[in-house]
Parts: sequence; structure tokens; C-alpha cells
Amino acid sequence: MNNAIPVSSALDEETARAEVYGLLAALYYAPPSPDLMSQLRVAVTEAPAAGGFLEEPWREVVAAARAMDDAAVAEEFEALFGGVGKPEVYVFGSHYLSGFLNEKPLAQLRSDLAVLGLARDEAMPETEDHVAYLCEVMRYLIAGDDVEVANLTQQQKFFTAHVQPWVPQLCDNLAAHPKARFYGALAGFTRAFVGVEAQGFDMLA
Repeated sequence: MNNAIPVSSALDEETARAEVYGLLAALYYAPPSPDLMSQLRVAVTEAPAAGGFLEEPWREVVAAARAMDDAAVAEEFEALFGGVGKPEVYVFGSHYLSGFLNEKPLAQLRSDLAVLGLARDEAMPETEDHVAYLCEVMRYLIAGDDVEVANLTQQQKFFTAHVQPWVPQLCDNLAAHPKARFYGALAGFTRAFVGVEAQGFDMLA
């Protein structure tokens, strides 16, 4: 997972997009490391262009990171996504798209990943429809070296099929959860970012 913080105004747009996806992947996959939390607490909160759509949601993420210590954020992660049995908030696409885990949406995702030449690392216990995995795939489709795979066409296809249909619902569930402080702020930023991505891809149509 790429833990870079997307703060530099010198970054070009594609690099910034890839780094946001990498950051989301890291934050949704596991409790943030102390190093990542330290980076978040000192992150720049002003957008390169004043009034940028992501500026306020990003500021709220940074504020939440500054207001909570590492242990509190880790406890929140476990309370929301961990535990034995049914989690408080699901982070798997199949749950939102079909109502069940490991259903047809996961099979379709695996088929689409195979076309891209991608497959789950056997060391990863979660299925490929985990939101962190999807964010990491998007990061690769933006920043990867293989232009046959890493291009805008493939980004749009993957995003439209596997991110846009359900990630906003995940964000709504998180934002409404009484235990979600840091992750409630992250849900707001994620929802805003997915909205920006959707608008950008719509312009390509």
C-alpha cells in the first residue's frame, strides 16, 4: 500500500490522483501506522486552488487525525471493521451490490482483473472486492508503467464497474455510524473524491 500524503501543489494531477487512491487503500485496509498518522497531522490543508472541492473534506480528515491519538484511531478501526462475525460496517463490494459476500459481483471483478493481468496476492486474506484492494487497483491503473493497462480508458471502465456503484453507500454508512470519528471524516473525503472522479470520467464519455 502506498502511504504517501497528497499535499504538494507541485504534483501533477495524475500523480495526485494516484496518491489519493494509495492513501485511501492504506487507511481502509488496516489501522494507520504511527508514521502515517504523523504525516496526516502535519499535512497541508489548503488546496492549490482556493475553494477546491476536496479542500474542506480533506481539512476535516487532518483535523480528525490531530484530535485523536494513534490508539484511538486504531480502536475505531477495529470497532468499525474488525471483530469476529458481522462487522459494524462492511468494506466489501459484494455486500453492497448483492446483499451477500462472495457473490456474482466478486466473480465479475475477478474476471475483469484477470483481463488486466492482475490477481490477488495470496498473502492477502481479504477478497478482491475489499475497498482497499479496489483503490490500489485504481492507483495502479493511473500510475502503472504498462500503458496497455494503465490508461484512462481502463481507469474509467474499472471505476464505473467496481467503485462508483457502491463506494458512496459505504461512505454514507460510515458517516452515519456513531463510532466513526476519524473514519467518518475519511468517509466524507472519500465520497467527495469519488464524486470528482465520476465527474472527470463523465467528461470523457
